[in-house]
Amino acid sequence: MECVLGIVGKGFAIVGADTSAVHSILLHKNNEDKIMLLDSHKLVAASGEPGDRYFPDSPLSLSLYMFMIFSRLIIDGQKSKICPCFCFGFAVFDQNPYSVNILMAGYDNESGASLYYIDYIATLHKVDKGAFGYGSYFSLSTMDRHYRSDMSVEEAIELVDKCILEIRSRLVVAPPNFVIKIVDKDGARDYAWRQSVQDVTTAAV
Repeated sequence: MECVLGIVGKGFAIVGADTSAVHSILLHKNNEDKIMLLDSHKLVAASGEPGDRYFPDSPLSLSLYMFMIFSRLIIDGQKSKICPCFCFGFAVFDQNPYSVNILMAGYDNESGASLYYIDYIATLHKVDKGAFGYGSYFSLSTMDRHYRSDMSVEEAIELVDKCILEIRSRLVVAPPNFVIKIVDKDGARDYAWRQSVQDVTTAAV
């Protein structure tokens, strides 16, 4: 029931994701951040198997981190194109495949904002808008109806909120909470949380 979505606007990219950690019929928590800050101007939002998706110690995140360290000498415009291709190569050639779908958003001074769609079988596309998970059935149609390439930040956030509203209204087991992040010339950062349920700590019996 995961939901990840992304939009490219005029000089920025926005990525949103649900924050539910689920296994089978059990909700473990509803404040898990599924959007990783890859570096100062790159975001990676992932959906898929929790063990493969979990960022801090996953092989994919460690490999991406090492890649970014050794690519500092590459000019920004080229690095933005190489990074998603590195993810593509990792998915294709690694001996243990990972069931993870990725939306990668970034910004550089040469190319501006960009969004890449990378699925678990290593399909790679540069897109203006994209989504993964069951929420994509509702958010993609909403984006098709309302998306424009010259949207302002406020208009793009309004569109993301429309997608979240559709997901909450129509998906039978909809995630209650979402995190939204943005990347532009000023860097990648948190933008907002959309919470309808607070995380509750259960006292030990």
